[in-house]
Amino acid sequence: MESTHQPADADRPLSAADERSDLVLDVNGTPYPLTLDHRTTVLDVLRERLGLTGAKKGCDHGQCGACTVLVDGRRANSCLLLAVAQDGRQITTVEGLADGERLHPLQKAFLDRDALQCGYCTPGQICSAVGVLAEAADGFPSHVTPYTAPSGTPVELTPDEIRERMSGNLCRCGAYPRIVDAVGDTREAHAAGDARGGRAGSVVGGGAE
Repeated sequence: MESTHQPADADRPLSAADERSDLVLDVNGTPYPLTLDHRTTVLDVLRERLGLTGAKKGCDHGQCGACTVLVDGRRANSCLLLAVAQDGRQITTVEGLADGERLHPLQKAFLDRDALQCGYCTPGQICSAVGVLAEAADGFPSHVTPYTAPSGTPVELTPDEIRERMSGNLCRCGAYPRIVDAVGDTREAHAAGDARGGRAGSVVGGGAE
């Protein structure tokens, strides 16, 4: 016969403490001890708790890419990530890409190509582009990668590849051609190992907070 025994506190109403957890978020190389509600997203922690407003709250549904950050080197929409699930992972925002006063190659390329207008989507575009360069270098194919491409070898970032891989980042100003050019300009630097990230410092394209 199945036991109907329940723990003594099974019927106890959940308290505010039950809905919060202690964790440490590693953001741009700095550990932040936090106590957070389980429903808190990484985006809200970055903006409201840590003052890192580079990642933007656009659609808040993972559809525009304005909140893109890097988690363990892979791009992700921070509005969809629960912060309590990121304990122990390394999060990099646009604020963490530069090396002091030395801009990340993609930040410099966006400036050189004038690949922004209002700047609201630019931090997410840049973080996503960093992820694109890493994914292509690691051999991850996209929808437009030729079937004849050797498996597991770096994928050539043609303009079509860049457009496809960046398609999740929307720019309502329509700066797409310059964005593609900026990412393309950075391919050689990435191949030389110069475009995999850095420490906190100067930021391009912060846009409105």
